[in-house]
Amino acid sequence: MTFDPSSYVFTQPSAPTAIRASTVLPARRENVELRTEDGHRLVGELALPESGEISATLITLHPLPTHGGFMDSHVFRKASYRLPALAGMAVLRFNTRGTSSPRGTSQGSFEEGIGERLDVEAAVRFAVERGLPNRWLVGWSFGTELALMYGATEPVASEVEGAILLSPPLHRATDVHLKEWAAAGKPLKVLVPEHDDYLQPEAAAERFRLVPQADVVGVDGAKHLWVGEKYAGRVLNEIVAEVLPGGSAAAALPEEWDGPVASAHS
Repeated sequence: MTFDPSSYVFTQPSAPTAIRASTVLPARRENVELRTEDGHRLVGELALPESGEISATLITLHPLPTHGGFMDSHVFRKASYRLPALAGMAVLRFNTRGTSSPRGTSQGSFEEGIGERLDVEAAVRFAVERGLPNRWLVGWSFGTELALMYGATEPVASEVEGAILLSPPLHRATDVHLKEWAAAGKPLKVLVPEHDDYLQPEAAAERFRLVPQADVVGVDGAKHLWVGEKYAGRVLNEIVAEVLPGGSAAAALPEEWDGPVASAHS
């Protein structure tokens, strides 16, 4: 069974609603398929603002699929629930090769970040072909490796504005890739949890010295998986501040919504 985003049931509350983990705000949501150059079909979802211009496009790259990462990993799911309505953003989520979620299973098998280069390229190509503007890669954990390894070289580099990294482990990505980002000169925002399991803020700041334009931000109290609404909300605010023209970290997203809402099933 493939999850259908049109199955959300929206109702109009009598008063503004606090935005919680399961709150789904209005958007135009559609199941999409990406095609890789080696012939795999990747499943995903595109969430667009209901009306008006699109302010930015987030191309999300999920955590390690062999450790439970997929397109529904909670920060990216909440981005798709909220950011089309709150910030006018398009959010593209998809399962990399061999990864399963309620949306379905992408063809192929996990390739340790090597074959996934074609997955990143397919996602960016899809966004370009759909005419989605102001495109940014947003990687989380394993997804940061993909962003670092493939985001600063062609054919991706000329099609994205920059990247935002959540909990980068810097296992697969090497100094070579960091130097490619330095040479590209594109913005790189790096959010590092204080209690990360793999790379903590002080060590991250040292590693990313190779990228002069990298903005490394340590987040007090946070852990690798950004568990808790406080930390998920912080990530979404940081994303919006980075990618919107004239954005400011002081301009926090609303915590209430005065309009139709739905509740996610999980």
